[in-house]
Amino acid sequence: MRNYLILGASKGLGDAFVKGLPESGDQVWIVSRSRPGSLDLNDGIQRKWIAVDLSQPDAAQVLSKSIQTEKIDILVYNVGIWEKEGFESHYTFDKDETSDIANIINVNITSTITCIQAVLPNLRQSEAGKIILIGSTAGLEHTNNAQVSFVASKFGLRGITHALREHVRKDGIAVTCVNPGELAAEIPYEDGAEKAIAEYSGTRIPVQDIVSIVKCIVNLSSASCVKEIYIPAMADLNA
Repeated sequence: MRNYLILGASKGLGDAFVKGLPESGDQVWIVSRSRPGSLDLNDGIQRKWIAVDLSQPDAAQVLSKSIQTEKIDILVYNVGIWEKEGFESHYTFDKDETSDIANIINVNITSTITCIQAVLPNLRQSEAGKIILIGSTAGLEHTNNAQVSFVASKFGLRGITHALREHVRKDGIAVTCVNPGELAAEIPYEDGAEKAIAEYSGTRIPVQDIVSIVKCIVNLSSASCVKEIYIPAMADLNA
């Protein structure tokens, strides 16, 4: 039996992790602002919701108080916001507002650091703890993305991963950064990968693929550590 903590888990890829990673008998803490529909599933997996707004300064304290002294085996940190209309053709960095820039850095970087720090005592109780951070190909070199704050935060997430790995190496906790390209996150996990492929003609990655990769990492022995994985769509020539 494994205990999972999955942040950013009410919809999209996070919802897919909640549905596709755990097995019968496992326990999952789901961290999100809105109530996740996965709480209503009856599949032998115990799911508990922790209502947290990760943009708030007390997010780490709320998280720690909710979990208390429970053991965590797998932490999946799937949190990330981006610029308003950042993926539209008319987007320009010139019009980004200071408050929006600060919020992106706060949610994508500061909250990541403080929330992981808050649950390290729980992860240290596991015999083979794993921390998996979900980044983006936007945080890699030469991906031709002009969203300055989002890209900076995803580069920063990789830095968090590498430094954190060294910090918890003595604890036997493996830390991995998974960097997907654009996802077909609007297609629910239960609808299957084929629907996502057909809907976007293969230009976006089905969430099932990322679940499969993370499940592989989760199932590795304590002797192994996957440092980083890049997963662009085959049709993405910029990644």
